[in-house]
Amino acid sequence: MSDRSSIEWTEATWNPTTGCDRVSAGCDNCYALTLAKRLKAMGSAKYQSDGDPRTSGPGFGLTVHPQALRVPLGWRTPRTVFVNSMSDLFHARVPLDYVQRVFDVMALTPQHTYQVLTKRARRLRQVADRLQWPGNLWIGVSVESVKELPRVDDLRLVPASVRFLSCEPLLGPLTGLDLDGIDWAIVGGESGPGARPMDLAWAGDIVEQCRQSGTAPFVKQLGSCWNKAHHKDIDRFPADLRVREFPAARERTPA
Repeated sequence: MSDRSSIEWTEATWNPTTGCDRVSAGCDNCYALTLAKRLKAMGSAKYQSDGDPRTSGPGFGLTVHPQALRVPLGWRTPRTVFVNSMSDLFHARVPLDYVQRVFDVMALTPQHTYQVLTKRARRLRQVADRLQWPGNLWIGVSVESVKELPRVDDLRLVPASVRFLSCEPLLGPLTGLDLDGIDWAIVGGESGPGARPMDLAWAGDIVEQCRQSGTAPFVKQLGSCWNKAHHKDIDRFPADLRVREFPAARERTPA
């Protein structure tokens, strides 16, 4: 279990579940799937269950880890925690009572801020009223293309203190994006082998919409294709995309 993270918008990771299944184009080059295969080969106990080869892979079968639930209780220093960097808490095979147990740990550790990101926005919406929502929980959905914009509508109905979008990998313009009720938008190009290019205009449009709606924009990166073309020259990083803002939590009433 890591108490440090290289992800720019968080400080630590916590994986009370591991494994997942690809559900949309943003999953095509999933870093977690590749990492799980490596961790299985290394003998890591949490990554010995294989997933369906059509949607998952070696070491990436959905698995719950009750023994990991107590990990944040031992963290004395407050930190921002990305929950399930190696899974999706709202995967259909994660029992609802287990999701609530994860939420209970968050409630017991109010010194930490928890960030949960899901592609299962429909299940998130459907079970929201059966969960007890701690005030230190931020909920986000991945929106990589116009096809996934309905996830934003589902997110709007969830009573999290912060609602956020992860537009990464951004695979096209998000024409029609409505940021009403959305507090934070993370934007990024794709990294790693097989990375698909991101048009900087797509990212710029989201940043401009954030400015108009009062949503905090966070441009994480421009992706491997841009880095290769510009030799990672930070001086060529467009000034209007050099934004890394964080949201302010707010009180929400249950949906």
